Parts: sequence; C-alpha cells; structure tokens
Amino acid sequence: MLEVQDLHVYYGEIHALKGISFQVTEGEIVTLLGNNGAGKTTTLKTLSGLLAPRTGEVLLDGAPLVGAPPHGIVQKGITHVPEGRRIFNRLTVEENLEMGAYTRSDRDIGRDMERVFAIFARLKERRTQVAGTLSGGEQQMLAIGRALMAKPRLLLLDEPSMGLAPVLVEQIFETIRTINAQGVTVLLVEQNAAMALSIAGRGYVLETGRIALEGRAAELAGNAEVRRAYLGEA
Repeated sequence: MLEVQDLHVYYGEIHALKGISFQVTEGEIVTLLGNNGAGKTTTLKTLSGLLAPRTGEVLLDGAPLVGAPPHGIVQKGITHVPEGRRIFNRLTVEENLEMGAYTRSDRDIGRDMERVFAIFARLKERRTQVAGTLSGGEQQMLAIGRALMAKPRLLLLDEPSMGLAPVLVEQIFETIRTINAQGVTVLLVEQNAAMALSIAGRGYVLETGRIALEGRAAELAGNAEVRRAYLGEA
C-alpha cells in the first residue's frame, strides 16, 4: 500500500531523515517509535505533503506522492492527525467535522458524520459545543474524527496519547483498534511504546533520522534494547 524509499529530508542544513525506507501493508497497524528528535513527526509530515524531501520516494499503490499538495494527498486517501490535535478552536464540534470533509463533494458526508458519532459518542453529545472548550481527551477524539471525515484508507496518527490521563489513553487506543477493524490502515507515531506495540502488528524504531530496528511488534517488545530505551526497564 505505502512504500517509502530512501527518504532524505532537511530543515535548512539540518539532515532530519537520513535515508529511511519502510512499508505499510493495507489493513495493518504499524508504529514508529523513537525518542524526541528521532524524526517521527518529520516522517508523517513528509508523507502528508507538509514537508518536501530532498531525495527519495513515497509511493501509494505504486503511484508517487512526492510533489503532490497536502489536499491532493488527502484526496488520494491519506489523512494526518497532527501532534497537538490542531483543531479549530472557535468552531463547533460539528463544524470541525465538516472541515474534515472539505475535499469531498459526495452525498455521504452526513452519514459519515453519524459514523464518527457512533465511534465517539461524547462528540455527539457536544456536537454544538465550541471545540476550544472541550477537554483534552475530547479534543483528541475530535481530531481523529475530523480525519475520518475524509474517508481515509491510511490514517497517520502523531502522538494521540500526549497529555491524556491513563484511562483516556486506553480509550483512544481501543478506538484505534476499532477504526482499523473497520478497514482503515494506521501508521502510528507514539511515545507510549508499550501501548503502541500492544495494538500494532509491526514497528520501526527511529534513531537520529535512521531506522535502527524493525520487526513484528511482539519481537520489538521483547527486544532488550527496546525494553531498556522505550519501555523503562533496566
């Protein structure tokens, strides 16, 4: 489905991604792990067209994505839930969800909004509430719901558990499972490595812009280096 080949990305003279390559197969949950500054967010921004690589390829079903504008990538079936949620604070919940469907012109938008409300019942209760007054957990639900309104095939999630209480983290990750079970492929960037590996099928570990490790999630969870660096074990 998604293939990344020898991707090099710079911020000015800073070499942020140093030739990373990886794949995501349709139907998977794949996680990218790594410390702050490893290149995880840069990877997602490049996939969604917010950053342009200096060299390398990003292919969706064999077709190149590099050079396509962000809205064009959304239309091709990739949506991005950014770190920090980035909701429209002054719009209502319903208006935020409508913004998620801005590239669409079909007649199923209302039905898809009801599907989002079925996943996030809390949002339905607050559909007329101004988004900036929602709790952190509700804002994360809204950010994911807004991305789903574009009817993605591939959902890019950047730190969905950031700043949330443990009980809400569990709810968010269970929701990611549900979304995946409904046919959406997921590429997940997450500091909470234990939770990410518990729902992912495969994973990659980024270190200073390079892929240091890759494998099945269970293999990575059992790797001594991963357990020491990311799971808090001595």
